[in-house]
Amino acid sequence: MCAAALRLADLNAMSEAEFAAALGGVFEHSPWIAERASARRPFADAGALHRAMVETVRAASRAEQLALLRAHPELAGREAQAGTLTTHSSAEQKGAGLVDLSPEEKRHIARLNAEYRARFGFPFIIAVRNYTRREIFAELERRVANDAAAELAECLEQVFEIARLRLGGVIAD
Repeated sequence: MCAAALRLADLNAMSEAEFAAALGGVFEHSPWIAERASARRPFADAGALHRAMVETVRAASRAEQLALLRAHPELAGREAQAGTLTTHSSAEQKGAGLVDLSPEEKRHIARLNAEYRARFGFPFIIAVRNYTRREIFAELERRVANDAAAELAECLEQVFEIARLRLGGVIAD
């Protein structure tokens, strides 16, 4: 997360590189989204900025969309255990109680994560700030049975919600 919230007027006045640096973490390890969305400035409000970023992802190639999904860490996965999550992901997973799992819960989520990734080719993605730990487990169990097209669409929607929540913490106005 940003040390200081950014004002929209300042974001609108930044160079493309500055804009991408300031908002590159809104979409996990995917600064290309902020880079491309910067061309649509000025933004009247955070909602307009979010819509531009979402439209950038929707207009991206399927390969770029899959790369975006694959840039996300697994919930309570090896990145969390190694302490290598982004600042955003670390705070989100901690807030959802995913760093305080029992050994049984760790085994259960590891099994579900592996099953999910084997089925879809990308990690399970959910806007954890909108769910309890119990609800996250239930969603993972439910969604692993989805078909590939439905799950791709659901993951993109979850990524868009994560970005909306992150922008809310970054934009001052």
